[in-house]
Amino acid sequence: MARATSGKNNDGTQKTGRKSASIQRPRDRRLPVRKRCAVYTRKSTEEGLDMAFNSLDAQREACEAYILSQRAEGWTLVPDYYDDGGISGATLERPALKRLIEDIEAGLVDVVVVYKIDRLSRSLMDFARLVEVFDRHDVTFVSVTQSFNTTTSMGRLTLNILLSFAQFEREVIGERIRDKIAASKRRGMWTGGIVPLGYDVRDRKLVVNQEEAAKVRMIFERFAKLGSATLLARELIAEGVTNKQGKTFNKGSIYKLISKRIYLGEIAYKTDIFPGEHEAIIDKALWNRVHAILKESPRKRANKNRAQTPALLKGLIYSACGQAMTPTHTRRRGRLYRYYVSTRVLKGEQSGDSVDRVPAAPVEAAVVDQMRAVLQSPEVIVDVWRTLRGEGHDISEAEVRESLVAFDDLWAELFPAEQARIVRLLVERIEVDEDGLDIRLRTAGIRSLLEDLRIDEGCPEDAA
Repeated sequence: MARATSGKNNDGTQKTGRKSASIQRPRDRRLPVRKRCAVYTRKSTEEGLDMAFNSLDAQREACEAYILSQRAEGWTLVPDYYDDGGISGATLERPALKRLIEDIEAGLVDVVVVYKIDRLSRSLMDFARLVEVFDRHDVTFVSVTQSFNTTTSMGRLTLNILLSFAQFEREVIGERIRDKIAASKRRGMWTGGIVPLGYDVRDRKLVVNQEEAAKVRMIFERFAKLGSATLLARELIAEGVTNKQGKTFNKGSIYKLISKRIYLGEIAYKTDIFPGEHEAIIDKALWNRVHAILKESPRKRANKNRAQTPALLKGLIYSACGQAMTPTHTRRRGRLYRYYVSTRVLKGEQSGDSVDRVPAAPVEAAVVDQMRAVLQSPEVIVDVWRTLRGEGHDISEAEVRESLVAFDDLWAELFPAEQARIVRLLVERIEVDEDGLDIRLRTAGIRSLLEDLRIDEGCPEDAA
């Protein structure tokens, strides 16, 4: 009960009244802060994704229900879908996850909700990187079936423990798969992967594809003959030979093909070799011939093939003083450099020429360009046509022109040895001086080339 008080005020008047009781005002009710929640779902395999209600739908439904239960806390669902179907959690290279991170960095997400933490990542290291991104942008991570909050130390401890078990489970699954593959290969079974050229897969077993098998045998035999994957690749490209995917062969793909023991009817697992269930395509003798070549030093094989392939202008190129220029080469920093050098210089003598050494590649290119230009000049076409007519050949000027134009397109597809033969057929002599090249062609050689082209263009009766 309030007690009455009396007395005087400061101005001397009488003060009367009661001691007022304290009045409690109602507290301010603040609305919960709005938190935008993104649901992320993932499934490692594509199995069942084509169903009307699949694993991704089940995960999202559980997450949406959890977000709805937190509506009083201001949680709202982001309408975008972040679903990665058929992608392993062992990598962060996932389209939907990348899009989620981009939206987080753009400030569009406050909470990331998943069904289980291993849906986001199975790797402790990868998850630590994601948590760094979340912390940097004040984003909370929530697992529906494993209740914790990453903003507290206890939540982080729980998260690390759960992630450690998730990574352990992933490693155990990987070991189990590897053990199964090893056991299958010990029995000689095909365990899947890219089907090699020469085989088809039927009932999970390799069956010989006879057409492709002939191609494989041809590659082995020609490599054993040539001893060079580079030369063989050029020939296969010129002939239009392709692999199982319809792509042309290169040096690397040839080496890969001739190293597969599967063509011997064997299955390789790490360093062990086991008899396979499938039929062999090549025999042991051919395999041994090929791999005896592979045991040689690549440099020795390159030098041997270089010696077998004649230089394009060998015996045709001379210095201004009439000295023959010999092809030679040197190697610096792993690269090969080719030259034509005066024979006197090679002997250690003074050549007396202003030009006694020229790089091979640009000189050869200049000779070939000049030769091809001359072959298509109207004067040469008419001259060759008249000469052939005078010798009794039934050929028109248009046919001469078409044949020489066709040769220009054919040149790049010729083997080096064939290119060298044609240069010797067409070129009489090349002289090098300070002003450039002096090239003399053989008219008779042009007629011989034209006759070869007419035979190659499909005159069976003439060829016979």
